[in-house]
Amino acid sequence: MPLTCNIDARGKAARLIYGIILLAIAGWLAYWWAMGSDSAVRWVVAIACAMAGAFGIFEARAGWCIVRAIGVKTPM
Repeated sequence: MPLTCNIDARGKAARLIYGIILLAIAGWLAYWWAMGSDSAVRWVVAIACAMAGAFGIFEARAGWCIVRAIGVKTPM
């Protein structure tokens, strides 16, 4: 099933910005918070932030939003 573009330029920009911010937060969390600890929870949080950021960048690049695809009307 191909992804159909369902967001405009403002939506793409918003997703790109929050994707980059989440990737930066994930890097910070991994380096300063999770590295050197024995806690798996810290690594899971850092990896989850990285995955969310990467998915946000993918949405911006593809012009497709999963929330809009399932029928939720977003204000942007």
